[in-house]
Amino acid sequence: MIIDVDVLVLGTGIAGLSFALHASRCGRVALVTKKRDTESNTNYAQGGVAAVMDPDDSFEAHIRDTLTTGVGLCHEDAVEILVREGPDRVRELIELGVRFTRNNKAKNPLRLHLGREGGHSARRIVHAADLTGREIERALVAQVKANHDIRLFEHDHAIDLIVDRTNDRTVCRGAYVLDSETGDVTAFRAKVTMLATGGLGQVYLHTTNPEIATGDGVAMAYRAGAVIANMEFIQFHPTTLYHPGARSFLISEAVRGEGGILRLANGETFMEKYHEMGNLAPRDVVARAIDAELKKSGDECVYLDVTHLPPEFVREHFPHIYETCLSVGIDITKEWIPIVPAAHYACGGVLTDTNGRTTIENLYACGEVACTGVHGANRLASNSLLEAIVFARRAALDTQSRIDTISFGEVEEFPLEKHSHPVPEDQLDELILELRTAMWKYVGIVRTDERLKKALHVIRNIGNRAEQLYESGRLSPKLLELRNMAQTAELIVRSALWRKESRGLHYNLDYPYTDDVNFKRDTLLVRNGDEPEQLLSLATRPGTIGGYSQ
Repeated sequence: MIIDVDVLVLGTGIAGLSFALHASRCGRVALVTKKRDTESNTNYAQGGVAAVMDPDDSFEAHIRDTLTTGVGLCHEDAVEILVREGPDRVRELIELGVRFTRNNKAKNPLRLHLGREGGHSARRIVHAADLTGREIERALVAQVKANHDIRLFEHDHAIDLIVDRTNDRTVCRGAYVLDSETGDVTAFRAKVTMLATGGLGQVYLHTTNPEIATGDGVAMAYRAGAVIANMEFIQFHPTTLYHPGARSFLISEAVRGEGGILRLANGETFMEKYHEMGNLAPRDVVARAIDAELKKSGDECVYLDVTHLPPEFVREHFPHIYETCLSVGIDITKEWIPIVPAAHYACGGVLTDTNGRTTIENLYACGEVACTGVHGANRLASNSLLEAIVFARRAALDTQSRIDTISFGEVEEFPLEKHSHPVPEDQLDELILELRTAMWKYVGIVRTDERLKKALHVIRNIGNRAEQLYESGRLSPKLLELRNMAQTAELIVRSALWRKESRGLHYNLDYPYTDDVNFKRDTLLVRNGDEPEQLLSLATRPGTIGGYSQ
């Protein structure tokens, strides 16, 4: 079956929903999601949206904080856009029905309560208690469901992008999508396709991400021939709940921003040894510090202490964290929170320009799947939700300006008949566990070339097996996710092996120093036929990368 739409959006986090709402003004939109409408990394984002809303704050300060945290790899034009357009996007969210936490005594005109998180020099975190992502998702989903020009397809899993390759042009024509409930495959033919598939945390054994964050967009874009950037920079959230009765539950950065103190089991503080900002140090510093202390002590976790804060303050500002910890027997107003780092956010992804265009014509990317250059080698806290709404709108405006000049391409139906052999689910489970374990063991917070090479060997074997199963196997979400996870994991490891230095989120004991002479540039990967080819060009933008201009 073939369905024609003007715009196809893959993913329903803040990026996909925002883009769909804006893009619906220029045509019919199909919004495809693997699970139900609100399952996304957005829904798990506790902290908030970083934006200059206070008269005592400034664009210059937010830009400086972002560039400092990004350790020399941020694209300054993208950061400037992010920061200067941010306040308008926050106001737009409020107009769409997002209920941010207020403070009647605040100086800002909207009386927003502004939090502070690690790496920020001022209070600029707009939030909805400690459930900001869920509140934004709620409001945007309501708007999408009320929009007659947007059709939502739930429990549908993208298989691959549909592309034309003629001469030097690669053009996206849509995507093949599996209905996970019926097993049918639909070819969505579209003038414009937006990748908003979110993160990739599930390639690691321990992650804050939901089960659907399997790197699908990055893997599909790479297979289609798009340039992928900076995959080695994986942010490990330093503070996730360590408890056998709970999944890796994120303890928001805002807890430290409001005075939370990191302690060892004996009660000693330690962050002052690692950074001048102490407990408010950037996440990469905190994660490495915790990793180092755990290796020294042999303990399984460290602790986050908020018992010195007024109990009413803790319950009011962090109700979700309070209730979740209480559900496993920890009253955080009286007891320290046991925490460990976990894979959290990918700073790299599908390379885009400042309008969301990738190096494949008519293919856009936005949100965590994209690499706009905003985050550089390390993401400043709460810049991710802001990035999603700022660049989703820019991509939608770009789409509106050119969609009338784009025609539908020729699309064939998916050859489903060759995918007929049953694939045992326990076999898929074993391969996924092997991959996630290898990534956690060898490609974690602190790396070495030897460990990375071991990981590459394991992951390539798993990837080859995944492709064999895919070629003739009956399609299922788990099979498609295994294929995408293996591809994404390989891109992370290849990128990490290329970067012979330590910078931001990439720390290699073999190269403990930052090397600006040779490595102050993006890591770029693109598929060359059946073999991956690394681009070592200093250029970082579609339109400027040799051979990949639109």
